[in-house]
Amino acid sequence: MKSQIQSFQKNNKQIKIKKFFLLFILAIFAVSCSKKVEIKGRVSNGSPLERIEIIEASGVGTLPLVNLGVNNKGEFNGNFEAPKNGLYVVTYGGKSSMVYLKGGQTLNISGNAQNFPAEFTITGDAKANNDFLKDSQKAFETYASKIQMQDLISKDEAAFLAQFKKIQEDVNKLLETSAKKLNADSDALNYKKDEATARLMGLLDAYEEQHAAATAKPGFKVSENFKKVQKDLQKNDDRLIRDFPMYREYKLSKIQPDFQKYLATLPQNQKEQPMISEVFANYLKTRKDLSNTAKDYFFGYVLAQGDLNFMNAKNYDKLTKLIDSNVTDGTVKKDLKELQKVLMGFKAGTAPDMKIVSKDGKVQSLSDFKGKPTLVTFYASWNPNIALMTIPVLKEVTEFYKAKMNYAYVNLDDTKEQFTKTSAALLKGFNGGHYWVDGGINAAEAKKFGLYGFKIPSYIIVDKDGKLLGRPYFNLGDPEFVETMTKLTGIQAPQMQPQAQPQPQMEIAPQEKAPQVDSAVVK
Repeated sequence: MKSQIQSFQKNNKQIKIKKFFLLFILAIFAVSCSKKVEIKGRVSNGSPLERIEIIEASGVGTLPLVNLGVNNKGEFNGNFEAPKNGLYVVTYGGKSSMVYLKGGQTLNISGNAQNFPAEFTITGDAKANNDFLKDSQKAFETYASKIQMQDLISKDEAAFLAQFKKIQEDVNKLLETSAKKLNADSDALNYKKDEATARLMGLLDAYEEQHAAATAKPGFKVSENFKKVQKDLQKNDDRLIRDFPMYREYKLSKIQPDFQKYLATLPQNQKEQPMISEVFANYLKTRKDLSNTAKDYFFGYVLAQGDLNFMNAKNYDKLTKLIDSNVTDGTVKKDLKELQKVLMGFKAGTAPDMKIVSKDGKVQSLSDFKGKPTLVTFYASWNPNIALMTIPVLKEVTEFYKAKMNYAYVNLDDTKEQFTKTSAALLKGFNGGHYWVDGGINAAEAKKFGLYGFKIPSYIIVDKDGKLLGRPYFNLGDPEFVETMTKLTGIQAPQMQPQAQPQPQMEIAPQEKAPQVDSAVVK
């Protein structure tokens, strides 16, 4: 019996040890797979009204991932889920810069408000890769400045290709040297190599397009060997299209002439003009040579730049169908639908499910506003010029329509204390209820409803049944807003309409500046 007990104890100990190591391995795996990035830092000599935003730079819907307030000491902190490893945009005070981030990292940044974020210091485990990107960028620009483009374009094809091969090798070597010197990881190095490949593609194009004129040989055509070099450079085409907006736009420019020819074949003077994204989607179906990845990102680019806007609400269902029927990539489809929700609001007639908290702590939903139409205002204390521009106009509107409407003011400040202070200071004496989204602009409830910093102040109207009536408004002098309010209340708006508010400006993720070998090299 004693031996059996000892054996049991030994086996039990081994089981516990195995469990410990299993949990240890799982913990390491969980950390390594985490997409969350922790961000903190300090901006000296800045304004507490300015916010810091982080935007993923390569997707089709470049929406802010986090919007951070800066306290009176210039300090900020927060976290966000990083969709992928790569470049992210940091914005502050209307200016922006790029950082390279990986999920699970800590980003510590600091600088002076006068030149932040164009210039800032990075510490934390994101430092090495960002030092590498900065150093390799400088090295690339120095190298590119020494290339004699006119001489290179004038060389015969064999000599040009030999020189091009040397340029490739030199660029890869300088990137590898920089990565080793600054302890950058392999992901950052490969990212930079991909970026260099995308840029060097334009060098081949420049030769093909300009050699004939440079050498007075109008009949010049590149050889099959040259085309093979082009093809080899594009072996990772889908990855470059997915990860580099610069390359995506370059490839779009290559199909532009063919698209113009396609447009010329379409019937003219149609009774109902189709949307540009609709036409482009039909065109892409004719291009059997393009991959699904290329088609998804090209269509997403055209759709996001054109037809996804709050003035196009009448085509809401058609746009949803276009996304569903023309996009195969799940991430692209999800991003486009999120962008549609943000830029166009929810479809009219749906109940707005968004949890809000009253001053006395009662939790309810926007769809609970029933019995009488309700004008809902979304705002925050850090909205630019809110006290000077928004509040006086809003007061005029609420006093004009009076008891014909209910009014709800939904605050998106970071804390309940700030909500209480802001609502009391800005909206004292206003008719209506005061509410807060728990967690402010970064709360899941705000994101679910498509609310971002660039989108407030904004306004929606909930009808007497608790359903959305029309699109979101960003301008209390919008003719459609005035017309809707007239229909709801029976009160004709005066000739002197409320002063118009400025339209929202979405923060578009800027592209990383491409070092110019020549104006023709990078399209």
